[in-house]
Amino acid sequence: MDMDKKIHPDLKPIFAEIPAIDFTDLEVIRSMPLFEPAPRSERVAITHRDIPGPEGAPDVPVRIYEPAEKSGLLPALLWIHGGGYILGTYDQDDGLCQRFVETANCVVVSVEYRLAPEHPFPAPVEDCYAALQWLAESAKDLGVDDTRIAIGGASAGGGLTAGLALLARDRGGPNICFQMPLYPMIDDQNTTPSSHEITDNRVWNRSANVAAWRMYLGEDATGDVSPYAAASRAKDLSGLPPVYTCVGELDVFRDETIDYVQRLLQAGVPVEFHIYPGCFHAFEVFIPDADISKRAAAEYVSALARALAKVEE
Repeated sequence: MDMDKKIHPDLKPIFAEIPAIDFTDLEVIRSMPLFEPAPRSERVAITHRDIPGPEGAPDVPVRIYEPAEKSGLLPALLWIHGGGYILGTYDQDDGLCQRFVETANCVVVSVEYRLAPEHPFPAPVEDCYAALQWLAESAKDLGVDDTRIAIGGASAGGGLTAGLALLARDRGGPNICFQMPLYPMIDDQNTTPSSHEITDNRVWNRSANVAAWRMYLGEDATGDVSPYAAASRAKDLSGLPPVYTCVGELDVFRDETIDYVQRLLQAGVPVEFHIYPGCFHAFEVFIPDADISKRAAAEYVSALARALAKVEE
């Protein structure tokens, strides 16, 4: 596919200048400053904790964002950063997490889960489950209403969100009122049309995706794959919390997201879904000042605020 011909006009000037990126060269890519540090808001207090990890595993670092001035019990969001299961840190979402706090008047707990290939599945999703359990069990101390806990993440964070929702359902809790897996990485099979179409090396593409799944699944890469690793593998999607998701037309994850949305709806799960024409993977992160990027981010931030406010009513 010729991405330059299909790219959205709002993104085209900057997209043309994006350099090629080898997402599979971990030593190089992990050392690259892909995102600028976000300014700190005076209206948001930020603290750090190390919480108990899964049984027999290390503690899990979390970053907690909350209103600098608050009263009463607030809703909460467990946020999971992206990075193909092999990259990233909660630092990259500082600005977004502060925005969630300010817009939705909530507490955000952002998880620094272990990364593959050093820590393949199930380590990342189990770290996230441990954080969800801690958030629910510590709700009173955090000033959180434990009936209003949402989960969300983008890309691999979206995949972990989808897997975490399944895991919490199947283990009988904690209760999740809303999930927001944005352009989620949920299909390890890489057989959809979009998984073949997107080969441009300026964006997350087929080769990066195939390599990342291999690193994440480890020994299970060619065997039976758990739905908690790749949510598209789940046979039963009933009983899951309401969903907001979105994806770009030029995203390698386009078709797996559309398929997952259809299956969620068929299983009786409420879904709001947006697809953005001419937009590549994580476009609103890499080109945040474009009008379509601002619109996409505003839509999912407001979706979270609406969902948490609806539960409160």
